Amino acid sequence: MKVAVYRKAHFNAAHRLYNKSWSQEKNDEVFGLCNNANWHGHNYELIVSLTGEIDPETGYVYDLGILKNYIKSEIEEAFDHKNLNIEVPEFEDLNPTAENIAVVIYEKLRKLLPQHLDLKVTLYETPRNFVTYSGA
Repeated sequence: MKVAVYRKAHFNAAHRLYNKSWSQEKNDEVFGLCNNANWHGHNYELIVSLTGEIDPETGYVYDLGILKNYIKSEIEEAFDHKNLNIEVPEFEDLNPTAENIAVVIYEKLRKLLPQHLDLKVTLYETPRNFVTYSGA
């Protein structure tokens, strides 16, 4: 029997969506207001889920206190109140779209979590715009 457990978190960050190899006009056409040279920000909501078998000894799929600590150290401390383009090394050459942020979060957490658990990251950029990534 597989069960999914979830941990919610949030962080606030600024970014600019643009492609360095494109002209200003093309960036404006593709990214619109999100290409603001003076940046813009979001209040990101993060949901991390782990799916697996319940451990018969603990009754847990995974200790959510440990997951909370990983999210805090690897995601919140790295991204919160930062300019993603400038202050987060993973986005030096990667456009910090919601899609790319979700993949980076997944990769940071995947290396810390037991491989037998299925990991899924859901990232809300706004209450109506969100992405999900599960390593596929």
